[in-house]
Amino acid sequence: MASPNGTGVDVDDAGGSDRRIVADLHVHTTASDGSLTPAAIPAIADEAGLEWVAVTDHDRIHPDLSAPVVERDGVRIVRGIELRVEASTGRYDLLGYAVERTDALVAETDRLQADRMDRGRRIIERVEDRTGVELDLEPHPGIGRPHIARAIADSPAPYDYDDAFAELIGAGCPCYVPRDITPIGRGIDLLREACAVVGVAHPFRYDDPDAALEVARDLDAVERWYPYGFEADLERIDRLAADADLLRTGGSDAHDRALGTTGLTATAFDPIRRALPDPE
Repeated sequence: MASPNGTGVDVDDAGGSDRRIVADLHVHTTASDGSLTPAAIPAIADEAGLEWVAVTDHDRIHPDLSAPVVERDGVRIVRGIELRVEASTGRYDLLGYAVERTDALVAETDRLQADRMDRGRRIIERVEDRTGVELDLEPHPGIGRPHIARAIADSPAPYDYDDAFAELIGAGCPCYVPRDITPIGRGIDLLREACAVVGVAHPFRYDDPDAALEVARDLDAVERWYPYGFEADLERIDRLAADADLLRTGGSDAHDRALGTTGLTATAFDPIRRALPDPE
């Protein structure tokens, strides 16, 4: 298993003698539920030895990235997206890389962000009504339940971050509000039109990994390197990639400053690099 070991080295990549991670292709920023800004990425990436970072915020194209790939202080930043989609077999996250701002994708992300803000407002109201505590949080673009859980943990309410999900805002809990999800066919069409590469994120995180891998089969890529925290059948991903001619992506899924804990070596990244446009 390719595991994060804090050294910037992928311990399960057989591609070449240089096993240093150079590309982290799954990173979140303050545009969704992360703590990084694009301005902070170059210095942090440089410290981690990274040459490429993909910003893949939830259901949102980062407004401060001006092109599908930009170069900032020697680090190439890929404008990406992580789009949640719904199929008959479940919900999946699709990763799109080198995003162009097509009218159709922008309209869909705007719709999803409006829904996120309305959902966030409704969850906050339910939490405040139930706990009798006012949260220091206003709905904003990119808001998600992690923002609300942190606000709950910082409030006088008797819940920490994990308790907030387990007892208040998790699925099936009293303050939970479902959100709108893009149908999978629509999501794939939107990303195919807008992105250089489209793939399935972390296939072994879903209840039915078999179904997730079948979704990946018809796309461009599948996320192979990922910090699951448990044993995942990565050889199965390798076999699928070879059989279906898929690119293999990967990244830390960082929501903080810990970039490059998982990712791709130069050899592993090279096929992805060839599919991406040159940086501007």
